[in-house]
Amino acid sequence: MKRIHPFERIIRSLFLVGVAILVLVPLYSLLLASLRPSRDLLRYGITLQALVPKGLDFSNFIYLFTGDRVYYGYWFRNSLYITALQTAVSCYLSSMVAYGLSIYRFRGRGLIFALVLFLLMVPLQILILPLYKLMIGLRLMNTVLGVILPFAVSPFATFFFFQYMRGISRDFIDAGRVDGVGEFGIFIRIVTPIMKPALGAMVIFQSLQAWNNYLWPLIVLRDNLKFTIPIGLNSLLTPYGNNYDVLISGAVLATVPIILIFVIFQKYFIAGLTAGGVKG
Repeated sequence: MKRIHPFERIIRSLFLVGVAILVLVPLYSLLLASLRPSRDLLRYGITLQALVPKGLDFSNFIYLFTGDRVYYGYWFRNSLYITALQTAVSCYLSSMVAYGLSIYRFRGRGLIFALVLFLLMVPLQILILPLYKLMIGLRLMNTVLGVILPFAVSPFATFFFFQYMRGISRDFIDAGRVDGVGEFGIFIRIVTPIMKPALGAMVIFQSLQAWNNYLWPLIVLRDNLKFTIPIGLNSLLTPYGNNYDVLISGAVLATVPIILIFVIFQKYFIAGLTAGGVKG
């Protein structure tokens, strides 16, 4: 291996430290802004002076769960439920579709894979009207199932798992068939453990997408108690008053689940990205 010069190592370290500061300072400033009194936040805004922790106040966080017409506890619970269910269903069904496309050879396989690639290039906004009419026909408006169903199988996750499974040796699958394991058992007991890095990386992506999804839940959900966090926080901004202090506090709390998910699955993240990008 090529030896790195000490000066080059110092330059790299300083560069990475600078990038980390650029990323962390806004988050740190946002955190302290959520702990400042609302009058100071509205008077001075989020400035560099907010980097000094003084006069911290937790009333904004208390108001999130006790204030009038602020149902943050319900919004947080709804977001957790939708994110967990959508991520689990999407990863499971998408991996099964990818398994079928990568392992079996059948007529129309190329066409199905081409449709998956085509859907990757189609924006959600184009599909909103037919999806909206479909949810009305299925009577799934204002339901959790109506939010999750259009994303039950993700084209991106299907393509990602397909690329990863191309690197799995068919000897494992043939050995399972020789031992009398059924096709579903092969997928669950043999293929799924091998796919742990890919599943870990996709859990992060799918969770982030489901947690931050705003447009489609806004169209489907009608009841204030069924809102997710992005919709609920946006409802705090009205022509009659803007609760920016409460909104910032709610946004800070909303980052906690995503950070925890990344910490839990980070060991699979890089391995899944690198192994899923090429055929091993």
